[in-house]
Amino acid sequence: MQLTDLAPWGESLRIAVEVIGTIAFALSGILAGMRKRMDMFGVAVLGFLSAYGGGTLRDILLERRPFFWVSQELMLWLVFALCIVVMLVNSRRPFRITPAAIQLADALGLGLFVASGVQASLASGMPMAVSVIMGIITGVFGGVMRDIACGEMPTAFFDHRPYAMCALVGGWVYAILAVYSSLAAWMIMFISTVTTTGLRIAALAFNYHLPGWKKSAS
Repeated sequence: MQLTDLAPWGESLRIAVEVIGTIAFALSGILAGMRKRMDMFGVAVLGFLSAYGGGTLRDILLERRPFFWVSQELMLWLVFALCIVVMLVNSRRPFRITPAAIQLADALGLGLFVASGVQASLASGMPMAVSVIMGIITGVFGGVMRDIACGEMPTAFFDHRPYAMCALVGGWVYAILAVYSSLAAWMIMFISTVTTTGLRIAALAFNYHLPGWKKSAS
């Protein structure tokens, strides 16, 4: 596939994926804020950080203006509305917010944002390796900002169950297929998203851990 094939159809697809990914990541931030018993403002801030943090950093590094969420006002209203709906539902019928629920929403957002990040970078003329890095930044750093705002060590840094590694694999899947295959843009996006999200969910389900540092005997 030629990189010029990513637009305009690819650009419309990227926007659609970013909307879905925004909802997924915002939900993970909202649930994390509610689990920390934050007020509505704090919950909304976590939702915005989770949804927009990684993509904003990507746009800064790529010198893209306006930022992806600035040119799409719908995205701002989506997060705000989602925050209100979730908190209203919980106030009327409280539900237990488990780490698994946050991780599931995060895994879906990770897959979608990694794919859209790689696509945006390739469309900007970036090399494959740089585009994959931008995809990882897009998918990972919203969750990093969310965890820091919650006063926690970011999951991506200490959880030995693959997280950024899943983003790396899914990002390369997108880049290779986009450059060397003749598959449709939506199919490449789907395969990349399923790869990243599937690997992350599998790592959580089977409790697979990457090798880590061993504690020294004291």
